Amino acid sequence: MLERQHIERQISGAYSVALDTFNLRTPGPTPLPDPVLEALTSPMINHRGPEFKKLLDDTTDKLKQVFMTKEDVFILTASGTGALEASIVNTLSPGDKVIACSAGSFGDRYVEIAKTYGADVVEIICEWGDAISPDLIEQSIKENPDVKAVIITHNETSTGVTHDLEGICSAVKNNSEALILVDAVSSLGSVPLPVDGWGCDVVSTGSQKSFMIPPGLAFISFSERAWKAYETAKMPKSYFDLGAAKKSLEQGQTPWTPNISLFYALDVALDMMLAEGIENIFIRQSDVAEYTRQSMKDLGFKLLPSDERWASDTVTAVHIPDGLDSSKFMKTMKDSEKIVLAGGQGKLSGRIFRVGHLGAVVKEDIEEVVAAMKRILPELGHISG
Repeated sequence: MLERQHIERQISGAYSVALDTFNLRTPGPTPLPDPVLEALTSPMINHRGPEFKKLLDDTTDKLKQVFMTKEDVFILTASGTGALEASIVNTLSPGDKVIACSAGSFGDRYVEIAKTYGADVVEIICEWGDAISPDLIEQSIKENPDVKAVIITHNETSTGVTHDLEGICSAVKNNSEALILVDAVSSLGSVPLPVDGWGCDVVSTGSQKSFMIPPGLAFISFSERAWKAYETAKMPKSYFDLGAAKKSLEQGQTPWTPNISLFYALDVALDMMLAEGIENIFIRQSDVAEYTRQSMKDLGFKLLPSDERWASDTVTAVHIPDGLDSSKFMKTMKDSEKIVLAGGQGKLSGRIFRVGHLGAVVKEDIEEVVAAMKRILPELGHISG
């Protein structure tokens, strides 16, 4: 216990964030630690020179450790959605059958990307707040034996639910040869996702969540099976052609102009993550998440996830009770308490609020949120439980 407390004190110092304005509790972008902010001021270099080659090689090698993979990993100058698009167009052809699982706004986005490029999409749609069962995947595969890929959002940011990706991967591998394409934008680096260990073929994520740097970079892993699919994939691609990315990486370059400042920041952020230890990050995230969920319940709120076993360790989604004006609540938290929460998306707009707790977060950050809520909720007519 003493050793763990010592680690937590070190983390709290390492992840210090200049909160001169707001305590940013959205599930992305997340606060930037001071060393990351400093790295962003690094001078420009030639993106075709030896200095950038070293930066690219170093960050790619470190990313593989976070992905827990020995397969290819690429850094794209794009948002996480760009990596999702790359995962589709580099592995599939128009008309290929895809099983797509969705239980929230970001699952829907992945489905729409596949449809846009002409995939024959078989949708598994669950209630927002529910976890997608591996049994549903297995049943759909048996009904669609010609399926080429299964796409799944690991952590549904809009609902605060982390799906059973390990179980889903097992269901896919035990019943088909389909590729497993994963949206891990709000999970990888914060919750367990051993890419090779679970047999994921393509895993996509973004820079502005677990990785503690600004939006603008996307990271994507690509397995040998994915490369085999690439050889016959006929969906149109240019900027997101991973074949071009692989060829350039072998020369220590990117095919297009990279965001050099973000590479500097990424290098520092990865050093911080690896120094803490990936497993220790998972423990910290889990501890903070459990504290957040319990605190919300203690205040008389109900969590959105229908089964708390699958509640996310990166974002907590909370029902807005009758009688509490969601807009006024969030505005008061920002204006009076300098705390920025996230609202609901899509059909959950005005019905929930979300507390982000990933990246550079420690328990004290959430304690500030809880203390602020205790101050303002009585004024807004909500009596704590």
